[in-house]
Amino acid sequence: MRRVWSGLALAIPLLLAGCKGFWTPPSSSGGSGGTTTLSSGVFYVLNQGTNQIAAYSIATGKLTAINAYTLPVVSPFALTVSPNSSFLYVGTASGIFLYSIGSGGALTLANNGSSISQDAAGALRIDPTGSWLVDAWIPVTGGPVQLDSIPLASNGTANTSQKVQSISVSLAGASVKGLTISGDGNNVFVALGTAGTIVVPYASGAFGTTFTSIPVQHSLGADLSVAVDPVTATNSTPRLFYIGETLGNSSGSSGGLRIFNYDSLGTGSLTQVSGSPFATGTSAPNAILAEATGGYVYVANGNGETAAGNLSWFTIATSGTTDTVTAGNSVAAGIQPMGLAEDSQNNFVLAVSSGGSTSSGNPDLDAYTMSSGALTSVIVSATGTDPVGASAIAAVP
Repeated sequence: MRRVWSGLALAIPLLLAGCKGFWTPPSSSGGSGGTTTLSSGVFYVLNQGTNQIAAYSIATGKLTAINAYTLPVVSPFALTVSPNSSFLYVGTASGIFLYSIGSGGALTLANNGSSISQDAAGALRIDPTGSWLVDAWIPVTGGPVQLDSIPLASNGTANTSQKVQSISVSLAGASVKGLTISGDGNNVFVALGTAGTIVVPYASGAFGTTFTSIPVQHSLGADLSVAVDPVTATNSTPRLFYIGETLGNSSGSSGGLRIFNYDSLGTGSLTQVSGSPFATGTSAPNAILAEATGGYVYVANGNGETAAGNLSWFTIATSGTTDTVTAGNSVAAGIQPMGLAEDSQNNFVLAVSSGGSTSSGNPDLDAYTMSSGALTSVIVSATGTDPVGASAIAAVP
């Protein structure tokens, strides 16, 4: 299960911020559904159980291990890459750490190995301008959720000449599960478990004074993931946003994908597209990926701690102001798939699973090609010596 920090940051002794040492580059194998000669950009996997970041690319259909990097502290939660592809940020129980991204995707621990913020970030993203790092965390167990907007300097560190912007949100039972920022930079979305999802207006690093609270669809449900349509050449404003929720299907019996019209935010009456919520096939929609063209959305679904999960996909068609969503199919994934990413060349959907185990035949990493939205598994791999607890993934833009 995803671990979320909900207390004060601990003073944890530094570990060796090394490279290979405790990591053997895994051999990959082709997926059961096909092969490919496509290549990807660089991407990073957070191995929560071994406190490492594993760096990869795919070259003509073959997974290539770049290196692995042991984090300077334990208990990592999340990672994100800057829009200019120069920096990687990692949220941990002891603060947010910065890596510079060099030639071929190699990482170098920056800021003299110290955190750039003491926020124990359970989720984090960088705004579209690359000027602000937004994170969500719970400073005191059982207390309010705090969102911080940290100004960034040109070298990726915190810009101490500007003030951190913050907002505190008190909702019963809240726990940080996921965070994203809309591509127009105007809203921050945070999935908060049984407390539902909040949408906070955002502009030039500052949060609005009010926010939209979206309760869960059914009692005892929990929001695990959130995503927003990409901004494209033809759509400067997102069309839709998405919430992945346990007990979120129409009958409240399984996982569901709720799809809302983005332009209904701030109107006082949120509207969902026809047919929403959509069944996702298993109990826990842990991650959502809105594909770069805006035509498809993918959901990573967990099915307990011992059974394989899956990835389901939906087609989004737009006619005028009307969006029509059609459920596709699903493809097998590892145990508890927790993270999704699309590579920079838009050739692969990449998924990581926290329950991966080489001995059980369930991979940490799956790579799928896309054809009219449909996924075909082409690469499965461990991301270290299992169990590594692969819990998050981020691709260089």
